[in-house]
Amino acid sequence: MSRTVYLNGKWLDEADAKISIFDRGYTFADAIYEVTAIVGGKLIDYPGHSARMQRSLGELGMVCPLDADELLAVHREIVARNNVEEGMIYLQISRGVDDRDFVYPKEMKPTFSMFTQTKKVLENPYVKSGISVISLPDWRWERRDIKTVQLLYPTMAKTQASRQGADDAWLLEDGFVTEASSATAHIVKKDGTLVTRDLSHVILPGITRASTLDLAREAGIKVEERPFTLEEAKEAAEAFNTSATNFVLPVVSIDGQKIGDGTPGPITKKLRDIYVESRLATAI
Repeated sequence: MSRTVYLNGKWLDEADAKISIFDRGYTFADAIYEVTAIVGGKLIDYPGHSARMQRSLGELGMVCPLDADELLAVHREIVARNNVEEGMIYLQISRGVDDRDFVYPKEMKPTFSMFTQTKKVLENPYVKSGISVISLPDWRWERRDIKTVQLLYPTMAKTQASRQGADDAWLLEDGFVTEASSATAHIVKKDGTLVTRDLSHVILPGITRASTLDLAREAGIKVEERPFTLEEAKEAAEAFNTSATNFVLPVVSIDGQKIGDGTPGPITKKLRDIYVESRLATAI
């Protein structure tokens, strides 16, 4: 079944949506994006994704062509037009179309696009089994706090993980874990303390990360926001990733070494349960 997509104010069949080869998102990766989960036909953690989108645009000197009310309305309409009960919305805004020049052109008209993907979010089979990850060097640029479409290295890392029989990669810089290829990395120490990297330019400010940490604190779980080493991760009781469409996802091995007993841990399970309960209750 063909999808209906949104492009520059128009609703189009996906086969009819066209963007110029001179779009700066294509020539320079001069674009940002956001991904919002859909469950029960509603948007999960939407306010956080909307706010982060505005921050990313501001860091690059770009402006969203829609105001806040219009943006929410378009999100809701694309869900309705595609009859999506569970899945995701991908949004991308590029600086626009211009002849190829490294310097930002003035008075650009942004290219704004959105599409949906149907996928299992709640009944993810990896929730019960957990995933395996390998460690790789983090060779991305240093402004990872901006959610840009510069995703070549994450795709290389995830592909290498797949070729080595793993599900994902945790990236390392100066001996410390930064992130997974497209998610936030967390560990749980043997004393039950949740540890995750503190916010800076080296990681993306994950929306699911922020929600999970808030819920953990409310549940009485001690949280430490600081760098942690690969060795500390391998000695942890539990590990997990957080992301917009996988929520809280257990990590049960790193570089072939079991984390804990090699199964999803109780704190990880608890955090996923309370995240899902909380976000379904506040979905819009």
